[in-house]
Amino acid sequence: MFDILSVLGSGLVISGALLLATAIAPVWKIFRQLPTGGLRYSWGFLILLILIFIAGYIVYAKFSSVQFSQPLDLVVPIIFFCGAIFVFVVCNLSLRTTRDIMQNYALKQENITDSLMGIFNRRYLDRRLKDETERALNYSHPLSIFLIDIDHFKQVNDNYGHQVGDLVLKNIAQLIKHSLRESDVLARFGGEEFVVILPRTKDSTSYTLAERLRHVVADFKLTLPREPDSEPLSINVTVSIGVAELNAQCKDCQCLIENADRALYQAKRNGRNRVIMSKSSNTDTRKNGNLISSPELQ
Repeated sequence: MFDILSVLGSGLVISGALLLATAIAPVWKIFRQLPTGGLRYSWGFLILLILIFIAGYIVYAKFSSVQFSQPLDLVVPIIFFCGAIFVFVVCNLSLRTTRDIMQNYALKQENITDSLMGIFNRRYLDRRLKDETERALNYSHPLSIFLIDIDHFKQVNDNYGHQVGDLVLKNIAQLIKHSLRESDVLARFGGEEFVVILPRTKDSTSYTLAERLRHVVADFKLTLPREPDSEPLSINVTVSIGVAELNAQCKDCQCLIENADRALYQAKRNGRNRVIMSKSSNTDTRKNGNLISSPELQ
């Protein structure tokens, strides 16, 4: 009886140590996927704790002076084994949960992201603009938008082909994205047009930001490699921008888009590569509006 209990007690402890060792694998997979930072260090610390527990289990099984002479003596080994099962289950559940969250996030991003440009798509834009408009009205916050169009983009496709055109779209989209503030939202409106939502931003500030963005794009040159014996292809494009603000005469997202579109149309008529800001009049804002263009380009 004594020998059987001793073997059983030691077996429970050793089995617990093996389970703990197996539990390191899912934790290590999570650890490797995380970027450097506090969260990654926390999972690394968990791996260290598991290693310490394994060492403790082994020491207990090898050097314990406990005599397993009666069933009650197996309480500690059973607790050790159950604790190892708990750690094993939690670690594997953590890995499975992390994978499910990442898959759901990836699917969500695919659903709201334009596959070519890597920015938000029209579906997301419509929902987000509506939400931001309602939030601005409820809390009396300012809200502005840009409607951006790449000038003479059809000529890029005609002269260089649609593959080069796609590269221009992708690079300009990323250039705009990295030129905005963290609070701003960039989305593809359609074709070579983009919309930028600027929460809590008045028209005077949005106009300044639009002018800065226009200069950033105008100064950017996209260099594309060509055949080994040919010179690299350098493409420079400009953008026209229409700016609109939520106000007493313009109280919905549809009105914002219409005003920005009207301002953009005026910018293109005035020669492109400029910013036009729409100021709603006191009459029907969907039919009338005062258009203010960049002073330096009048």
